[in-house]
Amino acid sequence: MIFPIGDDQVVGGFKPIFSYTFIAMNILVFIYQMSLGTSANDFVHTYAMIPQEIVSLQDMYTLITSIFLHGSIMHVASNMLYMWIFADNIEATIGNLHFVFFYFVGGIVASLFHVFFSMDSSIPTVGASGALSAVMGAYIVLFPKSRIKMLFIIKKFYVPALLFLGFWFIQQIFSTFQPSDPNQGGVAWWAHIGGFIFGVAYAILFLKNNTQLKHHV
Repeated sequence: MIFPIGDDQVVGGFKPIFSYTFIAMNILVFIYQMSLGTSANDFVHTYAMIPQEIVSLQDMYTLITSIFLHGSIMHVASNMLYMWIFADNIEATIGNLHFVFFYFVGGIVASLFHVFFSMDSSIPTVGASGALSAVMGAYIVLFPKSRIKMLFIIKKFYVPALLFLGFWFIQQIFSTFQPSDPNQGGVAWWAHIGGFIFGVAYAILFLKNNTQLKHHV
């Protein structure tokens, strides 16, 4: 199995305190969620984002709370790995409070993409994937020359970030063509796509307003 474990780290900039804080928060929420036992389903249904409810303008707070919920240990582990690899670079570049704003808006936009394509769904949606997709979209614009460190069994190697993230995005698009039932669980592919597009657009605007940084990208 091949998976990413790191990247070419950013030197200097803002300390990524919120990136690491979000990792801790996601892990703590998941631990609490698992500690609830049989009550965990009620907890998830209360704070997860349900498209039908959002369309009816109900429980709008779940556009935020759902970002901190996960469906399994592999779900939270993979998302936090991607947070560890990509988010610190974005925060170090755009600033701490700016990153918090970007992260939450990215997560909301990603969720709304999913809602648009699943308006009739009553399935709870959870996970930081949409917000992280925004982070990865910004990364491909701000760090096109970066390399992603990969691990295959015990061998480490690097691939260009453009190749890694470009392939990831194409994979999300093709996945939307798979047959699906809006009332069956699965992956919110459109949330990934929407978040990524938002991240790309946001980073382009950020570079446009920070011409000095653009010369170093």
